[in-house]
Amino acid sequence: MKIVFDTNIVLDVLLEREPFASLSINLFNAVEQQVIQGYLCATTITTIDYLLSKSLGKVSAKLAINRLLDLFAIAEVNDVTLKAAINSNFSDFEDAVLYHSGVYASVDGFVTRNSKDFKTASLPIYSPTELLSIIQQVSQFEEGE
Repeated sequence: MKIVFDTNIVLDVLLEREPFASLSINLFNAVEQQVIQGYLCATTITTIDYLLSKSLGKVSAKLAINRLLDLFAIAEVNDVTLKAAINSNFSDFEDAVLYHSGVYASVDGFVTRNSKDFKTASLPIYSPTELLSIIQQVSQFEEGE
């Protein structure tokens, strides 16, 4: 199962934002254990670098980005994804770019805490709780491993 992680899920983990971090950490564990294949949009990487550099410093941001690049595949942003995004019915261009980069990468769905931002999506949009439930139903994955 190929899943794009929305930027908010990644930030929950990296900034330890509770009460959301625990569920998101379990999703990261599922990627690490290769239960699912995690994807990040290329723009997520640049956004995270900017935000982490401001809050944790450049060294910490660089370490976090390198770890993400080791763990996740990258859904590319190119002229095809940008044209699809700008001409889509999404109200937010950034969300549209993330979504269409996932479509271009042939993913199976997306995980986000802001499903309302993806209401025009045709691919499945999961909350962290929903995705963890699906993962547990189809695999031997257990939270917290």
